[in-house]
Amino acid sequence: MNRVEIYTTAICPYCVSAKQFLKQKGLAFEEVRVDIDPARREEMLARSAGRRTVPQIFVNGAHVGGFDDLVGAERSGRLRELMEAQA
Repeated sequence: MNRVEIYTTAICPYCVSAKQFLKQKGLAFEEVRVDIDPARREEMLARSAGRRTVPQIFVNGAHVGGFDDLVGAERSGRLRELMEAQA
């Protein structure tokens, strides 16, 4: 089974769009709210090479990036490759 993690905040429209996109693709995901837990924000920064914006999305441990990156990964076929890689 694939593991999709998405770091979000409550007031982020791109986070909402990313979650809707994942749901439309039929992908379950684990949401990590970095506005509630500062330690998880530090975790996000470490995993994403210092990217501070949300969402930050990971598929099977691989960093995809934000919402635009997620859509780009879908268009290029990279998302499918990451799903098939199942870490």
